Amino acid sequence: MLEYSEIRVGKIIIYEDEPCDVLDNHVARTQQRKPQNQVKLKSLVSGRTWNTVFHASDKADEADITKKEVKYLYSNKGENWFCDPTDSSDRFKIEDKIIGDVAKYLKANENVTALVWDNDDEEQIIKISLPVKMAFTIKDCPPSIKGSTANGGGKLATLENGIKVSVPFFVEAGDKVIINTETGEYVERVQK
Repeated sequence: MLEYSEIRVGKIIIYEDEPCDVLDNHVARTQQRKPQNQVKLKSLVSGRTWNTVFHASDKADEADITKKEVKYLYSNKGENWFCDPTDSSDRFKIEDKIIGDVAKYLKANENVTALVWDNDDEEQIIKISLPVKMAFTIKDCPPSIKGSTANGGGKLATLENGIKVSVPFFVEAGDKVIINTETGEYVERVQK
């Protein structure tokens, strides 16, 4: 059980019988009133978000979440297929709403982390999380123009998965680059 002030960003709690990710929180302590925790929650099952308030007397159950490595195989018509990394015949699909925005960074035959909620002895995958930094190959990139690096900036390159990202002028097509999957920004070029 979590006290009202322990409900913070990054925690996964049970609210209205669903596991919910705490997106934002603010503990307000005013002189006239008792302290309260204003929380923004996102259901990891239905995907809906809402704001709620936990008072000093309130408690919340922390969700029974385990992490499990899974291998991404492919996507087809809204179905995303994964398998157990040790047994490729153990295949299962995960809906788009569970995967969310991380779908654009999924690469075939790459391992990712699945958050599994144990709901009364029934396991349910509720979220897919990627490594913070992943390597991608530049598929298309405008050529560098001599002297254009003097005033900084960058150019727009297309990655192997179709995402466009701003990269420094020295990056060329065919280079491997590291991308931050949380912000979608260029981090560094992989040395050849």
